[in-house]
Amino acid sequence: MTGVTARLALVLALTLVACKKPEPPPRGRTAEVRPPAVPWSDAWLDGEAERFLDDLAARRGALEASLKNAKNSYSRQRLGSYALGDRGWDTLPAWNPRSAPVTANLAARIAAGQEPGLPEETPPLWDGQRPTTQAGWVALGRRVFFAYPLREDAFVEYALARPALAAEVGIERPANGEVPGAVVFASVDGTTRIGITCALCHSAVERGELIVGRARRRFDYGRLRLFVHRETGESIEPELARRMAGWGPGRADVTEDNDEDPVAIPDLWGLRAQSALTQAGTIRHIGPSALAIRQETQLLHSNHQRVRPPRELAWALAMFVYSLEPPPPAPPPVAAAARDRIARGGALFALACAGCHSNSAYGGDPVPVARVGTDPALAEGGARGTGQYRPPSLLGVASAAPYLHHGAVQSLEDLLAPERLAPGYRRGVQGPGPVVGHAFGTDWPEPDRAAVVAFLRTL
Repeated sequence: MTGVTARLALVLALTLVACKKPEPPPRGRTAEVRPPAVPWSDAWLDGEAERFLDDLAARRGALEASLKNAKNSYSRQRLGSYALGDRGWDTLPAWNPRSAPVTANLAARIAAGQEPGLPEETPPLWDGQRPTTQAGWVALGRRVFFAYPLREDAFVEYALARPALAAEVGIERPANGEVPGAVVFASVDGTTRIGITCALCHSAVERGELIVGRARRRFDYGRLRLFVHRETGESIEPELARRMAGWGPGRADVTEDNDEDPVAIPDLWGLRAQSALTQAGTIRHIGPSALAIRQETQLLHSNHQRVRPPRELAWALAMFVYSLEPPPPAPPPVAAAARDRIARGGALFALACAGCHSNSAYGGDPVPVARVGTDPALAEGGARGTGQYRPPSLLGVASAAPYLHHGAVQSLEDLLAPERLAPGYRRGVQGPGPVVGHAFGTDWPEPDRAAVVAFLRTL
C-alpha cells in the first residue's frame, strides 16, 4: 500500500467512526442525569416518603441507622420487632380508627353521667388516599395529631365527668369548649371509649387560644391517676404511687423500665434542625424516616401492640410536626437601653452558648451527660440511655419553663443564677435543695446574665 493509499484508508476509517450511530443507553437508564433533589424540598420529601412507605429494606435500614444505642431497651425492642416483613409488628393489623373530638356538648353529656356515643356515620380518620402534595400530608398529619387515639384512657374519662377535677389537673379547653387531646372513638374491640391523642400533651391554651406544639405544662397526669385510685379504691403499688406523686405538672415517666427518670413534656418547635430526637438523643435524626418510625412505633406501642397505624398516617404526623412553629416573640423594645442589652446578650450567647446551641433552632448535637452535669438518670438509664443529653431548641424559650430535661428550674433567671447550685436553694420546682448541672453562665456578673435572658426572650 502506497503512502497516499494508506492516508485515504485512514481518512475513510475515521469517517466511518464519526458517522457511526451512538450506542443507546443501557436498558433501564436514561441518557439524562438529573441532579439530586435538594434536601427538604417537596421533591426530596416525595422520594423519602416513597422509600418509607413502600420499601421494607429502606425502613429497616433507617431504623438501624437511627438508633444511637442499640443496647438500651427502647432500641432492642424496635430492632426485634420492626420492619421484619413476615414477623413482628409488621404482622399487626393496620388500624384506621373512627373517632370524633370531645366537644363542649359531649363533655357536658359526660359530666351529666351520659355515655359518650359515637355517631354511626362517623367515617374513618383517613380516606385511604395518599396525599399528592406536601400541604396534603401536613393536613392529614394534623388530623392524626388531634384524632388518632394513642389508647383509651379511663383516667381522663373520669376527669371529664368532673369538670373541676379536669381543670385542676390541666385538662384545658380553648374558647370553643372542646377538649384538645381527648376523643371518643370505636376501640379495637368494637366498644366506644374515651381516648387520648398527641394533642393532650403537645398543645396548650393561652388566653383562650390553642397553641399547637406547645407543651401542656399544667397537665398533671400523675396527680390525676392518684386521685382516681384514691376515689375508686382501686389498688396501686405503693412505689408506683410514690413516683407518680413526684412527677408534678408537665412531667411524666414515659420509659418502659423501672428507672426513676421523669422528664418535662417538650415543645415541638424546630425538630427539623435537630440532629437527635428525644431529650436523651435516643434517635439519630438521619432524616424524616427516623421521625416517622418514631411516630409509628409510638402509636402502636401506646395501643398495647394490638394494632399499628397505616404508615401513611405515621408519615403524615411527622410532616405535621415538622410544620409547627412557635408563636412570634414579643415586639422588640423601643428604648435604646433595652435594645443595647439584647444586643449584648446576643453577643454573649454567640461567644459562650452557641458551641452547644449551634443550629438554626438554637438546639444542637447531644452532649455527654458529664459535661451537662444534670440528673443523669435518663441519660444513663437502661430504657433510653445514650450517655448524652440533647441541647433543646430555644425557639419560644421564654414560654418554655420549667427548664432542663427534667423540668427542675422555674425561670430563665433561675437557670443562670449561681444560688441555684447552692445547698440552701429553695426555688426548685421539685422542692428545696440545689438544682445541679448546666452551670454555664452562672459565674457571670448579674448584668451579663440579665442581658442573655433579655436576648433569649426574643427567640
